[in-house]
Amino acid sequence: MKYVYPALFTPLPSGEYDVRIPDLPGCITCGKDLADTIEMAEDAAAMWLCDAEDNQEKIPVPSKELNVNHPQFLNFVVADTEEYRRENDNRAVKKTLTIPSWLNAKAEKAGINFSQTLQDALKERLG
Repeated sequence: MKYVYPALFTPLPSGEYDVRIPDLPGCITCGKDLADTIEMAEDAAAMWLCDAEDNQEKIPVPSKELNVNHPQFLNFVVADTEEYRRENDNRAVKKTLTIPSWLNAKAEKAGINFSQTLQDALKERLG
């Protein structure tokens, strides 16, 4: 499910940003620059909302107005709980594949872990 919440960004003297999502109690994070902070806010909100969904808690309604004190500013963040679950679900999924017999024999003789090798190759290919 996709949610949109207003987030309160506070620039820090170091050039970093603090961000809070007031409608999600305790949802606070920070980032090294604005792009990183927005990404961190989206991640934190999605994690907060996934937990609420998993525990069948009431999802807060986004605020229509928030008070902002200079140098703070308001921005909206999107939290996609379905995407968050896909990216953070590390459960093992069984895959069946076919390789040439000679390659299988060499790999087994070398003590290659097929599962780890496939994971490493997929991560490298997908960046």
